[in-house]
Amino acid sequence: MMKFQGKTALITGASRGIGRAIAIELAKQGFKRLLLVARNRQQLAKVAAEIEVLGVEVVPLAIDLTDSAAVNISIAQAWRDRGPIHLLVNCAGVAHQASFLRSPMPLIQEELALNLMGTYTITSLIARRMAAQKEGTIVNVSSLMGKFAAPTMATYSATKFAILGFTQALRSELAPYNIKVTALLPSLTDTDMVRDFHQFRWVVPMTAKTVAQALIVGLQKDSPEILVGWQSHLAVWCHRIAPWLMELVLKMATPQLQTQPNPRQKLREALAGSR
Repeated sequence: MMKFQGKTALITGASRGIGRAIAIELAKQGFKRLLLVARNRQQLAKVAAEIEVLGVEVVPLAIDLTDSAAVNISIAQAWRDRGPIHLLVNCAGVAHQASFLRSPMPLIQEELALNLMGTYTITSLIARRMAAQKEGTIVNVSSLMGKFAAPTMATYSATKFAILGFTQALRSELAPYNIKVTALLPSLTDTDMVRDFHQFRWVVPMTAKTVAQALIVGLQKDSPEILVGWQSHLAVWCHRIAPWLMELVLKMATPQLQTQPNPRQKLREALAGSR
């Protein structure tokens, strides 16, 4: 069971959504210091102000996780100036919903760069330092889509599968250094990132606060994987005993996007209309 009192945590993607909710929940659990990482400096400042009211020291770090040099410098400075980090929560990510055949390559590259390489970069820097101090916990936020892929979310699903595999590998590899590694697997969550999505049928979005509270419970139980909500448990159970049925359900639940305009075509139309 992880002890929260007096510890320091770093949360990526902390300016909104699940990352923000996790930061607030950790502050309520007795963490002494929170390092908040995101690209949006102004939004980070707002979240920091919310948390400081709770009597917790907050260090906003406006970093682009796809810039490995900047991440390296910032983490080295933060560790030197603020002391050791006991908990890393990798929550930063982006998702684009589109038919794979109509997905522009820049959007695919953005998901791979942030969801995967951003997570790899900061985890590598912090895990080495945790290994030296023989203490640490790493939480990688995957998704229910890391258990089974969802049509119209091919690249996002691919990154979340990869994060789950990354987590499983690190769990064994880092155990000799007294570092615990766990995966948090929320299903559809009501955040800014997904509000413009075409909704999957029968899926009831959960709140970011629910996800954050589930993480706290999972950390207290030392759970290797934390599923959030009854829908997630039901879906995983169904996938284990009847994967063909789960594929059928997903096919029926998936919104039909093939009739939607190509994102590039929409851009061309918008530009043409402005002339």
